[in-house]
Amino acid sequence: MEEAEKELERRSKFLNSLIQNKKKKSTEQPEQKQEKEQEHDYKNNIKLNNNSIHVKACDMSLPLQKHAFQFARDHLDSMPTKKPDSKHLALSLKKEFDSCYGPAWHCIVGTSFGSYVTHSVGGFVYFSIDKVHILLFRTAVAPLDH
Repeated sequence: MEEAEKELERRSKFLNSLIQNKKKKSTEQPEQKQEKEQEHDYKNNIKLNNNSIHVKACDMSLPLQKHAFQFARDHLDSMPTKKPDSKHLALSLKKEFDSCYGPAWHCIVGTSFGSYVTHSVGGFVYFSIDKVHILLFRTAVAPLDH
């Protein structure tokens, strides 16, 4: 009988600890929700050299994002005409990320396009600067076995 009582007491303590953890999480959630909303606002609306960058979707570390934003902004600012050369920007951004972070980066630039891609974890950002939309993503590269 003592074994059964000990088991019941153990289970009771376990259930109590689960209930306490649940209560703690429910009281922390409003604060966490506010932090996530602030983070979401930061990620979606970024100012860079007085130009607004709007992040539409992202799975990329902040340093890589900043690199992409700065490189794209600098490239757009360096163009002699007001009309951006989408093909040239895509090629330049792809080469920049290939040389800095390894191979298999892909870049799509334009004012209107659709896409659905598979990317490596931590290697995807879709953002716009002014009216130019930029999709930058990385795929895994595996050697071919012959």
